[in-house]
Amino acid sequence: MPETLAVEMRGIVKRFPGVLANDHVDFDLREGEVHALLGENGAGKSTLMNVLAGLYRPEEGSVFMQGQRVNFNSPRDAIAHGLGMVHQHFMLVPSQTVTENILLGLDAPRFLLRLPEFDNKILALQEQYGLKVDPKAKIWQLSVGEQQRVELLKMLYRGARVLIMDEPTAVLTPQEVRELFVTLRSMTQRGHSIIFISHKLDEVLAIANRVTVLRHGRVTAGGVETKGVTKSELARLMVGREVMFTVDKKPGTPGPAVLSIEDVSTENDRGLPALRSLSLQVHAGEIVSVAGVAGNGQTELAQVITGLRHCTSGRVVACGQIVSNSPPRRAIDRGVSHVPEDRAGVGSSPSLSVADNLIMKSYRQAPVGSGWVLNRPVIRQTAEKLKQAYDIAAPSIDTEARFLSGGNLQKMILAREMSCSPKIMIAVQPTRGLDVGAIEAVHRLLLEEREQGAAILLISEELDEIMSLSDRIVVMYEGQIMGQVTAAEADLEKIGLMMAGTRKENL
Repeated sequence: MPETLAVEMRGIVKRFPGVLANDHVDFDLREGEVHALLGENGAGKSTLMNVLAGLYRPEEGSVFMQGQRVNFNSPRDAIAHGLGMVHQHFMLVPSQTVTENILLGLDAPRFLLRLPEFDNKILALQEQYGLKVDPKAKIWQLSVGEQQRVELLKMLYRGARVLIMDEPTAVLTPQEVRELFVTLRSMTQRGHSIIFISHKLDEVLAIANRVTVLRHGRVTAGGVETKGVTKSELARLMVGREVMFTVDKKPGTPGPAVLSIEDVSTENDRGLPALRSLSLQVHAGEIVSVAGVAGNGQTELAQVITGLRHCTSGRVVACGQIVSNSPPRRAIDRGVSHVPEDRAGVGSSPSLSVADNLIMKSYRQAPVGSGWVLNRPVIRQTAEKLKQAYDIAAPSIDTEARFLSGGNLQKMILAREMSCSPKIMIAVQPTRGLDVGAIEAVHRLLLEEREQGAAILLISEELDEIMSLSDRIVVMYEGQIMGQVTAAEADLEKIGLMMAGTRKENL
């Protein structure tokens, strides 16, 4: 008896100016399964799913749900057919509350008069799926991880039977990932079908029944059963070559401390304590990693160092000069580079070209700029070199940044921040959303900066990444450091306990 298909896509073609994003792609999703969609950054995964979700109209091809041909003109049409998409870049209104965002677009014109009632419904949904977030909080007050949970709740509230999840675990801790997988398995047992877009091969092998691989907009492996497939085989299908999963880190000899955080306290966007008298030093030629569950002050720490947030007490000293409570330009002038957590909202200007984004830190300096005049030939030459060196997949350097895939946007930011020979680098989730080949390249670049004497503060929720790159690891919990260990003495169990609030001396 043939298995029932929840979704079937045949011969999908989608073009953008200068790019063939999907080239006659076939894809199907069975009822009650998790089907993973893999591919390098810019391979066409998100484009294909945007076609399915009604955001894009294909030039060619057909889409079927439950055997019936469908034509979605908008995500609203898709939702009406029981299909919802959780996007990699959030589709939320920052000034509205969690509940208001979940209800937006629904046919409930009087819901504002009964918000407490809907708050309780959202709380009940959270209990069911284990996705905790304050329904009354405004989106701009939430961490990136909490915003991702709102996107998940939004689709679940609408009763989606087919759920497209674009990098859903990128902002979750290992514990939260395990909880999410429990939720996904229970959903599939009740007949839900899930398309799972991810770059994390271990997760794909853990949760997916089948996998389809895209490369350069074409299917290179379609509907392969994951049982018996290895991580290395998946990586080779994605990038077309063998991928190294371990980094070759040479022994380092740290120099003097070039970044000093001295008794720093600050508040988060809700006015609550985010950092509590935190002190930390980072030396030249070392990588210090910050481990911790999202929302424990890591984001505020990076913002205080880079001038994006004022501290209420203490100070930050970069290369001998106080940079705390000063404009970001002072930190930049002291050789501080910043790869922010929010690549679209903070790390780039989406409406400017790739070239303009790449010279954002150097436009005041010769030869790029002189006074009010920009040297366009030099800008184009510099941008072309960086585009090639960092393998930024864009039609041209004139392409607006908002048209880049998430991974290529991250590569653009890394190119800008690393090309200026930083003395101090604050890297927040630098590999989030990148494919295995790009992660390998970013790790290599970070180690090269370390060998050239840069002091690197790496803030990451990927414990494997932290363990492989770090010289020292500090663990944060509720704005304080619970302890620190060297890479040689690092123990995942103890790090996990410190992430949960146990001080090192109590272990």
